[in-house]
Amino acid sequence: MGPPELLRARVLIAGLRALTLCFCLLSPAVTPARQLPPSAPAMSFFITSVGRGFGADLGGLAGADAHCQQLAGAVGYGVRLWRAYLSAPASAGRPAVHARDRIGQGPWANAAGVPIASSVADLHSDRNAIDRDTALSEKGNAIAPGRHDILTGSAVDGTLAVGGADTTCHGWTSHGAGRAMLGHHNRSGGGERPMSWNSAHLSRGCSQADLRASMGDALMYCFAAD
Repeated sequence: MGPPELLRARVLIAGLRALTLCFCLLSPAVTPARQLPPSAPAMSFFITSVGRGFGADLGGLAGADAHCQQLAGAVGYGVRLWRAYLSAPASAGRPAVHARDRIGQGPWANAAGVPIASSVADLHSDRNAIDRDTALSEKGNAIAPGRHDILTGSAVDGTLAVGGADTTCHGWTSHGAGRAMLGHHNRSGGGERPMSWNSAHLSRGCSQADLRASMGDALMYCFAAD
């Protein structure tokens, strides 16, 4: 190849390099498709993993609700409006409170996304799915059988349990005197209605020791009410 041909070849190569550089600058960068994380379960029901530490003294309904809200917030569900499934007697001119009336309309699912009940009526029927495998804590953990007594103060239909001197540990303000109606989250144990999730039997008392003596730990059901 003579000098003229060599010069033309060099000019052609330089032109191709410039054209390639120009194309790269004008072309948008190609990036791999972004992998979205799987959707989080739409948790709207859980059992508290821990109590407040004062037996059945929950600070009244407001304190119980705050405890549900705090635990839900710790696992990323604080934007929901959480309510404790608790009934309470009339006091200071205020009417009795029924657990079924304060938890919203449903549907509800546990931390694993498993449906629990589609409505308030469904929740208080034999169709609800609450049992030892589905009644999980806010962390998605099973509740041990030795902690199966859950505070409710309620009758089977979700209204205030009546017939005794006290069924709510004085409106959830006592950690000594009084008694509370309890449910069995695992549908097993003793009492008048051992298979009831919300109204199995009364506690021996309201202290942490009394509640633990009958296989409880001052735990509650929490429902998203919004």
